[in-house]
Amino acid sequence: MILIVGGAGYIGSHVNKVLNEKGYDTLILDNFSYGHQELVQWGEVVEGDLGDGELLDRIFQEYPITGVMHFAAFTYVGESVTHPAKYYHNNTSNTLNLLRSMIKNKVRNFIFSSTCAVYGFPEKIPLTEDHPLDPINPYGRSKLMVEQMLHDFSQAYDFNYISLRYFNAAGCDPEIETGEWHEPETHLIPLILDAARGIRDKVSIFGTDYPTPDGTCIRDYIHVLDLASAHIKAMEYLEKNNKSQIFNLGNGQGFSVREVIECCRKVTGKNIQAVDEDRRPGDPPVLLGSSKKAKELLDWKVEWVELEDIITSAWKWHEKLYQELKTR
Repeated sequence: MILIVGGAGYIGSHVNKVLNEKGYDTLILDNFSYGHQELVQWGEVVEGDLGDGELLDRIFQEYPITGVMHFAAFTYVGESVTHPAKYYHNNTSNTLNLLRSMIKNKVRNFIFSSTCAVYGFPEKIPLTEDHPLDPINPYGRSKLMVEQMLHDFSQAYDFNYISLRYFNAAGCDPEIETGEWHEPETHLIPLILDAARGIRDKVSIFGTDYPTPDGTCIRDYIHVLDLASAHIKAMEYLEKNNKSQIFNLGNGQGFSVREVIECCRKVTGKNIQAVDEDRRPGDPPVLLGSSKKAKELLDWKVEWVELEDIITSAWKWHEKLYQELKTR
């Protein structure tokens, strides 16, 4: 049985679905501070917090947990700057609590949901796993601290981990059983789709004078189901090899903000209003990741290559979610 911490969130709920489709038993631990009970349609559920050490011990003692996938983190970069204590407590300290309980109860395999934010400003593109680590905000630093703890734990104990550094997770389950549902929403694609739906009147483009072909930032968008398949391959790798690793997970190609907006217009058939704004501090012109290592060692490949397909899957979920929320 796989314990999915934060399995009621965007990525965790997709991983939960795919694990169950592949025959795994899953147990979801979530405090539902940001996750949604409606997204947990597979496996068993325990409502609780990572800060509760007694609860964690009880879970490991009562359930036949063979591995842990950890998605429970606060991810709002701006909030991490104004409320760093919240991020270091939840993302770092609570993860230490989880790791202590795993060691105590002899659960050795751990998959960590990390981020490309651990790199900071890129010195070279595409980013590879050996790029210098220099996060520029508390969110990125809270994740890097966990990676450092994982390294030390793997050296000291019978414990193995894989840290998966995501780029921009995007898209949704094409069967629209689960999807992206953040409150508040800060991700570009759902913000644009909100504008297409009329939930907001416009979408902002922060910076139009970057050294890119159309002057807007370029990002690497990876479909959430490709992320899910990587998590399962990572767990299988640990079970087979007992060796800790770090992998980037990206699409390998970049799309500018203007390209994403234009693709959303095409998919939705809506005339989405875009407004040029000043740059935001801390936004590098280009963020692209190399997933060569994951492809070689995990035999993982990106199935969702086309941006239009990614956005189409997100739009189907967006329409369903909007209708459900409207009728409540």
